[in-house]
Amino acid sequence: MSILSSIWNDFLNELQQTDAKVPVLYSLLKQLKPISLANNKLTLSCNNNGMKFFLEKRRPEIEALFLKTAQQKIIVEFAIAERKNNNKNSSPSPLFSFTPSQEDIFSKAGLHKKYNFDNFAVSSTNQVGYAASQAVSENLGSSYNPLLFYGGVGVGKTHLAQSIAKKILEKDPTKKVLFSPGDLFTNELIESIREKSTIKFRKKYRQLNLLIIDDVQFIAGKQTVQEEFFHTFNFIVSGGGQVILTSDRPPNEIKNLEDRLRSRFSGGLIVDIQPPDFELRTAILLIKAREKNIEIDIEAAKIIAEQVDDTRELEGTLLSIYAKSIGFKNKIDLEVVDLFFNQKKKNYIKRINSNDIIKIVCSYYNVRQSQIKSDSRASGIVLPRQIIMYLLRVELKIKLQEVAYILKRKDHTTIIHAVDKLNRLISKDPTIKEDVDRIMKTVNLST
Repeated sequence: MSILSSIWNDFLNELQQTDAKVPVLYSLLKQLKPISLANNKLTLSCNNNGMKFFLEKRRPEIEALFLKTAQQKIIVEFAIAERKNNNKNSSPSPLFSFTPSQEDIFSKAGLHKKYNFDNFAVSSTNQVGYAASQAVSENLGSSYNPLLFYGGVGVGKTHLAQSIAKKILEKDPTKKVLFSPGDLFTNELIESIREKSTIKFRKKYRQLNLLIIDDVQFIAGKQTVQEEFFHTFNFIVSGGGQVILTSDRPPNEIKNLEDRLRSRFSGGLIVDIQPPDFELRTAILLIKAREKNIEIDIEAAKIIAEQVDDTRELEGTLLSIYAKSIGFKNKIDLEVVDLFFNQKKKNYIKRINSNDIIKIVCSYYNVRQSQIKSDSRASGIVLPRQIIMYLLRVELKIKLQEVAYILKRKDHTTIIHAVDKLNRLISKDPTIKEDVDRIMKTVNLST
């Protein structure tokens, strides 16, 4: 399924669940095919003039529904579907020349934009895993298959796995790549059994060039899931595809894992990734600071690395120190770090307000404040904007009208929609929940 079709199907699914009052319109919209989406203009293909005439009259209603369900202002236009032409020399219509962006391709594969080889710091604790990752990205399906990374939380297993996937897609965007957490694989299989759509499930997973299962230990003890994954694994590998796995422990220590899966997992390369040492934590911190455009002295980075052992806490600590230094220092130095860890001279610490929330979220997602307050509907801007609206409204208890004024929105209904949307995303998407929790911890909003 193309990115454009995915966007259209998401809209139809949302419409079906939330707008029971438009069954006739919904039944017609289901018959349309999206052709292109450019400059906020969505072109849809109709079967005949009668359908086009009917839908043209209800264009404002359709655009309003899109705004309500997708929180995106879209101009809709309709075109009559072209008849198939058997002439091989005929050139395709420009309407069918939609090409997804690299960001769209990564997103469809389930990849997070922050993971790549360029921002992965290497030391003695992970150099074997890094070298293996490079080898697999250059020789997919032939170097080490499967490749299994194991280790504790925050040691870089997911980072390496996703970096391989991105390298593959950068070289060949047509490759079929999917990153799937172990619990998502389980849930999708259960749903396919319930919906009697296991054929669709198998088509999705078994025709891949690269399958990454994150936290594969979660499938252990589930007989049907292990059975399905065993066949999926064999199907991909026998077809020349690559399987990459991450786990919190080696295969021989995963309880209730079937012996045949344990054997398959052990048939490739198993890499133990150790917690980062002091030098690696310092390097990670400096990389994170550069990504967030935060100026930090190397000596200050060393102090933070000495105090914080957990890799995932490094970024949160960096952002927390940055938040507390706003209005006090233009960069993070030894004095700022000392104030943070020893909690001295609290009169220097500025109370978090709406401007600080905006600045921290913008830094976290690498976007400009002017973009947040603009009319841009780019996906990389919409999510940070919604998170800011959510924090200002739900955590700081700022009135709807005031939030709208701060972010230059036309009315407060946009804020209501954003808060509702983010609540749904937090409940469904663990990555977004983790981002929001980390931001809240950074600005001392978490309890």
